[in-house]
Amino acid sequence: MGMFKRMKDMKDMVEASPDMVRQARQMGAQAQEYATAQQAAMGAQTAQSAPAAAAAGTADFDPIGGVSIELYAEISKGLAAYNYDITKGPEVAASKGVSGEDWNAAMTGWNDRIKANRAVAQRFNALYTGRA
Repeated sequence: MGMFKRMKDMKDMVEASPDMVRQARQMGAQAQEYATAQQAAMGAQTAQSAPAAAAAGTADFDPIGGVSIELYAEISKGLAAYNYDITKGPEVAASKGVSGEDWNAAMTGWNDRIKANRAVAQRFNALYTGRA
């Protein structure tokens, strides 16, 4: 009897498969529409943030203590060699020609700008991760 039940179950599954395939295709189409809508929303958000970044002005990107955002990202990345021990910051900065005092001013200033201005944070992130 078990064999006949399995054959009936298999027959039921084969009969149901066109509906399952149709549902899967509908779900795939819905997922594609959702992804397209999400990409459009992200594009709109990026377009809106660009004028805000421009409105912030270039002053937020001016060097602090002679340390540009590019150099700040480079020194910050150099801390990885010291297990991100910030007390080694002046040492890494000195290897890049930046005094300890200038490094401390830059670290405080750039961190404040990164917190206050999303465009600065995005630029730092791009530089730090090597995507700039």
